Amino acid sequence: MSDFILETQDLTKEFKGFTAVDAVNLRVQRGHIHALLGPNGAGKTTCFNLLTKFLTPTRGRIVFAGHDITRETSAQIARRGVIRSFQISAVFPHLTVLENVRIGLQRFTGTSFHFWRGLTGLKTLDAKVLALLELVDLRDMAHLKAADLPYGRKRALEIATTMAMEPQLMLLDEPTQGMGHEDVDRVTALIKRVAEGRTVLMVEHNMKVVASIADRITVLARGAVLAEGDYATVSKHPAVLEAYMGTEATELQGAH
Repeated sequence: MSDFILETQDLTKEFKGFTAVDAVNLRVQRGHIHALLGPNGAGKTTCFNLLTKFLTPTRGRIVFAGHDITRETSAQIARRGVIRSFQISAVFPHLTVLENVRIGLQRFTGTSFHFWRGLTGLKTLDAKVLALLELVDLRDMAHLKAADLPYGRKRALEIATTMAMEPQLMLLDEPTQGMGHEDVDRVTALIKRVAEGRTVLMVEHNMKVVASIADRITVLARGAVLAEGDYATVSKHPAVLEAYMGTEATELQGAH
């Protein structure tokens, strides 16, 4: 079994002559938190969309756990265990926190489409749901409606719901976006906790987050890989500092 759970080979996406992702070779090691970093317009989200087949590559290959998944649908890839947080999160704002996570777990019980049977049979899942909520510090909020959660706690619910689907590879798209410092710190600690024994690939803008939890970082600029390595390596890379320029470059060096 390869050390790398996900590999891309010359992954490329062109839109009418514009190259959004340019021959990206990405290798995500099992058990690592791997971050995609880069200025706005660098191609990070397009890359994520290619990996989860929301977009089809123009060229290149995607290999997950030894299988070529380049031509598979997003549903097939999700069944393999590649789960992106927003795919299944916060979609039921009027259900409780517990009910949202329980829906993620139903995927494994064969009851996904048995909505007419009532909820009594699903109570057996609740112990596992509560264990997941404990892990993300939401157990005390289990009976709140998802819509009533504070913003940072909604992201924690997304992560719990993602984990309910037992991902082999968990994709987090800017998990701390729009948060104040306190929520950022809480969600960063949460990602580190849930990543134990799992593999996480995340797009993240916040340098401090990346510095504190990423095992490996791939920096993209203009759709291509600019640098790769641990934080100490990429934060000193001249091309990376030039790509960020100004205040962000200062933040890059001061984040660790």
